[in-house]
Amino acid sequence: MSPVIVYNIFAFIYGAVVGSFLNVCICRLPENRSVVSPPSSCPLCGYRIKWYDNIPIVSYILLGGKCRSCKARISMRYPLVEIINGLLTLMLFIKFGPTLSFLALFILCSSLVVITFIDFDHQIIPDVISLPGIAVGFAFSFFLPWLGWKDSLIGLLAGGGSLLLVAYGYQLLTGKDGMGGGDVKLLAMLGAFLGWRSILFIIFSASLVGSVIGVGLMIARGRDSKLPIPFGPFLALGAILYIFYGSRIIDWYLGLSRLGGQ
Repeated sequence: MSPVIVYNIFAFIYGAVVGSFLNVCICRLPENRSVVSPPSSCPLCGYRIKWYDNIPIVSYILLGGKCRSCKARISMRYPLVEIINGLLTLMLFIKFGPTLSFLALFILCSSLVVITFIDFDHQIIPDVISLPGIAVGFAFSFFLPWLGWKDSLIGLLAGGGSLLLVAYGYQLLTGKDGMGGGDVKLLAMLGAFLGWRSILFIIFSASLVGSVIGVGLMIARGRDSKLPIPFGPFLALGAILYIFYGSRIIDWYLGLSRLGGQ
């Protein structure tokens, strides 16, 4: 087996192991509980989960998706989060290799996984992730040649400021809150990590995907426009698209624009 394949396998396993910890964060952060202690246990019977029942993905399969003690069904979300984080880590490693860029974007993508699932469940984006994330992203900018601290600073200001203006504008026009402060802080964090050039792409792609899915859900459920749909997961998706495909999508779009202008 070639070293490249071995490294890629290790990257996926590493991401899945971290994904197991992310599951703890997803469950506990909305309840303001410690993510360190107590150790994981079955929420129904209280059975303390042993290390061999906590191996990412593998343990879920071997246990048949059930608690070893009470046989209660374990949510598919646990292996799903581990698989998602494993795949993101693998893709980052293939793209950036063992570099500081990989580390920075690994931290960002892992944070986005947690934010996405918490926002889907509770319609909140924990400040304990986004606010330190702004500082961490800005700190990395001093060491990443493709970013730079000026781009990062403008990105966090433009990211947070743009959504803040949208939120205030919507409130003035409708008298209702249409966007939470968590989304504003999240986009500021994304701007700090990815720079100001990413902001328009993230907002546009998040709005496009969010609108399509939102309309589809409303039609499927027979609900009106008051159906609450969290925006954070779509911002997270826009950021991930920018990391892996942003330059290609932008070049493709600019190519279409030039063709259309001829």
